[in-house]
Amino acid sequence: MKDGELTGRVALVTGASRGIGRAVAVELATAGVKVYVNYAVSAEAAESAVQEIRDADGYAETLPFDASDSKVVKSAMDKILNADGKIDIVVNNAGMTKDRLLLRMKDEEFDRVIAVNLRGVFLVTRAALRPMVKARWGRIINISSVVAEAGRAGQANYAASKAGIIGFTKSIAREVARRNITCNAISPGSIETDLTKALDERNREAILEMTPAGRFGSPEEVAYLARFLAGENAAYITGAVIPINGGLYM
Repeated sequence: MKDGELTGRVALVTGASRGIGRAVAVELATAGVKVYVNYAVSAEAAESAVQEIRDADGYAETLPFDASDSKVVKSAMDKILNADGKIDIVVNNAGMTKDRLLLRMKDEEFDRVIAVNLRGVFLVTRAALRPMVKARWGRIINISSVVAEAGRAGQANYAASKAGIIGFTKSIAREVARRNITCNAISPGSIETDLTKALDERNREAILEMTPAGRFGSPEEVAYLARFLAGENAAYITGAVIPINGGLYM
């Protein structure tokens, strides 16, 4: 059943071909949102996500672009605005890792993670804000990480990018709150995605041991939170960093 308050809204979800992004795209679509499923690598996975949404009588289209490229981000936003005349919801989820201990980390490994994970959030948000300000309504939801708050050995680049998202979120929230635009961050812990499924049993057990809930979270649990933040019931929540980590970091 579609949630009436979001019916007719238009959303862009970056990195939506799999994992958390895909779950968010599907969840918003079930609420009646037209969703643009962004991807940068796997067209097949993105098409699969769109088909899942359409099979459930939702509205979705794929929209390929690299979020770290200013020109293609602007072109993608123009495409949305030309087709729909507005952009209501942006979920900045696109991200990547290039893990390595700092003493062995190469310049390009640091730069690329920052470019995709942080510069991408800046570029997509900037492109979406002008039409949101004009409409005096908008929801920006940024996916950060528990690693931004707790740190993790071998992920200095990733932690820096995700911590940057938190500061960016709070700053944008202050800039646009009076325009009825909210900007919040979700900080997931260990979520059952392709990345965590690839961990060996020893590492999985170590994570579970550190997590009071004793399990991995699901992408759908993150998606439910994103859907709430996109709605009117969350209109007075802005600049927040909301953890969803089973108690891994408090």
